[in-house]
Order: sequence, then structure tokens, then C-alpha cells
Amino acid sequence: MYFPILEKIKTIGRDTKMAMMGRVEQHKIAVISCLETVLMGMGNTKYHMLVSKLDSYYGITIRECFEHPEHLKSALKEVYPENYNHIISEMKARLDELVNEKDVAGFFNIMES
Repeated sequence: MYFPILEKIKTIGRDTKMAMMGRVEQHKIAVISCLETVLMGMGNTKYHMLVSKLDSYYGITIRECFEHPEHLKSALKEVYPENYNHIISEMKARLDELVNEKDVAGFFNIMES
């Protein structure tokens, strides 16, 4: 038997899932773009050192740091030992209310632990 309402429910579920994935991807882009902006404002040399350490130590790019905040935390503390807390504070200030979103809050929980 064919039930059109079941097809509609499947479509709605799929669309909702895609919208949620899109939101997480948007949050990731916002956080990483913010990170890059804050770091570039502090000078290109250290930024490039950070990118190099992420690649050589963990095999990741800066764009993958949202999924691996523990690696970003370690590398940031090594490259920016005096400015680590300032970097996190500046990012949170620039991201404003976005820091309250579950995925972004999780990212910052790890960065601040």
C-alpha cells in the first residue's frame, strides 16, 4: 500500500536534517573565520606558525579546528602563550550571541577547559 503522508513526513525529516547540518556548517564557518580574523590582526608570522603546527602535529588545517578544538587549543597555547585568553575572549565578543548555540558553546567549553 502507498501512503502519501509517509512520503511527506520522510521529506520533512530529510529537509529538517539538511537544515540542521547547514546551520552547524554556518557556525563552523563563522567560528573559523572569526579565529582567522583575530589571529591575522595579531600578525601573519604567528598565524602561519599556527597553521604549520596544526598540519605537522595533527595533520589538520585551520578549517578543521571546529571539529578538533583540543588540537587548536594546544597549538594556540604554544604559538600564542601570552595571548591565548585574549584570543578566546576576542572571538567570543565578536561572535556575540552565536556563542550560546550548542555546537559553538561546546567548542568554547573545550577551548576554555
